[in-house]
Amino acid sequence: MTIDTVEIPENSEVFGETRNAFARFGYSAAVRAKGLLFIAGTIGRRSDGSIPDSIQEQTEAAIRRIEEILRVEDLDLSALVDVTSYHVDIHQHLPGFSETKQRLIKPPYPAWSMIGVSGLASPGLLVEIRATAAYPDTSR
Repeated sequence: MTIDTVEIPENSEVFGETRNAFARFGYSAAVRAKGLLFIAGTIGRRSDGSIPDSIQEQTEAAIRRIEEILRVEDLDLSALVDVTSYHVDIHQHLPGFSETKQRLIKPPYPAWSMIGVSGLASPGLLVEIRATAAYPDTSR
């Protein structure tokens, strides 16, 4: 089985200086295997590394990062087949998360699980999203 990692371009406006986190923490933004793209947990940091206060802005930033990874692979959000999101204070933040998700994610909808957690990697983070996308049947 061939496994390839996806590299975020150095000039990515979406990831900006946070692109260096992959090497620093020893993981890939995404891994391609058997016609699927496995996207690592993606957080809602701005490209300068700062963390927005609102769940809406964090959710949008996380989804835009996933969208950028998909773009690098010539895919878009419609390629998502399975998504899991992790939420700090899920009951408090679910309305803002859902509002932003509904605005950005269009049919066909992926399978999506939402899990409440006590915390994420950095203080202030409210959501982390990991996803799996499928390549069209004719490629990879």
